[in-house]
Amino acid sequence: MQSLKEKIQALDAEVKAVVADASADAEQFRIRFLGAKGAVKSLFADMKDVLPADRKEAGALLNAFKEAVELSYADLKAKIASSRTVVPVLDYSLPGSNITLGTRHPLRKVENQMVSIFERLGFTVATGPEIEDDYHNFTSLNMPEHHPARDMQDTFYVSKNPDLVLRTHTSSVQARIMEKQKPPIRVICPGRVYRNETISARAHCFFHQCEGLYIAENVSFADLKQTLYHFVTEMFGADTKVRFRPSYFPFTEPSAEMDISCTVCAGKGCNLCKHSGWVEILGCGMVHPNVLKNFGVDPDKYSGFAFGMGVERITQVKYRVNDLRLYSQNDVRFLRQFQAG
Repeated sequence: MQSLKEKIQALDAEVKAVVADASADAEQFRIRFLGAKGAVKSLFADMKDVLPADRKEAGALLNAFKEAVELSYADLKAKIASSRTVVPVLDYSLPGSNITLGTRHPLRKVENQMVSIFERLGFTVATGPEIEDDYHNFTSLNMPEHHPARDMQDTFYVSKNPDLVLRTHTSSVQARIMEKQKPPIRVICPGRVYRNETISARAHCFFHQCEGLYIAENVSFADLKQTLYHFVTEMFGADTKVRFRPSYFPFTEPSAEMDISCTVCAGKGCNLCKHSGWVEILGCGMVHPNVLKNFGVDPDKYSGFAFGMGVERITQVKYRVNDLRLYSQNDVRFLRQFQAG
């Protein structure tokens, strides 16, 4: 009995060494341990030398070892199979596979077109941080603390710091430009902005704006109107009509909102224009003297205009996309519609 146990222990150590190495041939393993003349068969042949009183214990021990060897054999085959690298056979005479071309996101396409129009007018692109401080986002733009105009924008505050916010408009970029640069200034500021609003087909918690600023000597409202007239004809066509309506923005005075004739119904009335024939696309005005003073610009010498529009809004008018949620859902069926053009 003692001799049989010692043989099993020695063979068990050999089996474990082979499985751990995993470089052996599985068939050689089977022949060595489980074959007709293998080690396990040899052990069963040695049972005749075991005393009758010990045969029950010896038989159980031997059967357990046999099962362990069979499991080790299966494990070794699995390891060998998983380590094999399958080299695909390529037929180079076959025609090549077509590669699907991607496309720019519709918002990026429209934003690039908007920026390109203003660049041709001498505007340069300016960018700034999306996490902004209260001064550049509100106070410097004629919205001091507790100013009622702050309620016009539902703000995301960063952590518990009341001085840091996710910018609510890219006017904060204009503020930083005025802080660093003296007139003349002519910049266009595209970028993502954030408002704490319920997501729906007509509103989202983040969207994109493209704002412009021009400050120099003798800048008038007529310059603002002519600049925006040019933008509209370039973006929507020469037949597009424009109108200005008085409005209020704390950082401009006087302020206006600009409408264009509906591009879908040509002013006859439809769902896009709410049957009015007009679609609002931007807000604008002359830079408020208080804003100029906040950045050390003499309002008696310099004047300027500013405007801002939503990229989603322009894209809606241009491509008739009526649900803002489509822009951020990454639905390829929606995005494929913009592969051309």
